[in-house]
Amino acid sequence: MADEGNFRLLSEEEKRKLADNTKVVSDFKQKKLEKESQKNWDLFYKRNATNFFKDRHWTTAEFKELLLGNSSEMWMRGSSKAYQTGEQRVLLEAGCGVGNLFYPLLEEIPNLFVHACDFSPRAVQFLKEHVNFSEDRVNAFHCDLTEDSLKSHLSKCNVDIVTLVFVLSAIHPDKMLAVLQNIIQVLKPGGLLFFRDYGLYDHAMLRFNPTNKLSDNFYVRQDGTRAYYFSKDLVERLFHQAGFQTLDNDYAHRRTVNKKENIDVPRIFVQAKFMKPF
Repeated sequence: MADEGNFRLLSEEEKRKLADNTKVVSDFKQKKLEKESQKNWDLFYKRNATNFFKDRHWTTAEFKELLLGNSSEMWMRGSSKAYQTGEQRVLLEAGCGVGNLFYPLLEEIPNLFVHACDFSPRAVQFLKEHVNFSEDRVNAFHCDLTEDSLKSHLSKCNVDIVTLVFVLSAIHPDKMLAVLQNIIQVLKPGGLLFFRDYGLYDHAMLRFNPTNKLSDNFYVRQDGTRAYYFSKDLVERLFHQAGFQTLDNDYAHRRTVNKKENIDVPRIFVQAKFMKPF
């Protein structure tokens, strides 16, 4: 078990619960979940349509490099020059859902073009029905990031910025590296990738029963969708194996507060910035 000092102190009961491998989901069911992963996400969007996730207006506050005039020193080199002169910038949102991240960005950044892909065809259809959808600014397509299919939709080394937000956690750990290797192929040298996902010992992780456990730090929800909870060390190893360079990588501690429902719980995310070397 990872060093608790980096995340939060666990009770003895929580430690036992996390270490309990006696009720791990069977191999048969795990293979079935993997086979039906696309169907389960499609059903998720059929039930929730565009109402489940809120628009992510926090993105430019957390990742200032997305905005004009807020470039980091690293981003000032090479590919950043066109951004400062007002030329079109190209963003890939890998795992876009129904567009809750990139639609706010289109409002803030007038010279942005977005490639948006998702594992769920239904999600892609919903984002195309958005009032602000325009093929002049958005190329939306269905894509399995674990397969080498990004290049069939994008030119190699064509993308300036990639966002990978709450996506990698939904993918089987054995396939995570392949996702990053596929993404780096379409990113320009010097291009940035912004990452945010669930952190180890997040409140949501501690709520799972042992019967929902697939493997260490990997769980299945009641609707069949899955979630992995990352340490920042694992995130760094994965990205380095794929060829990225780390600019920033740390835990983001937040709280989910709903006074009406009397909810106030700690949330832990891993938030990072990586660069494709020149």
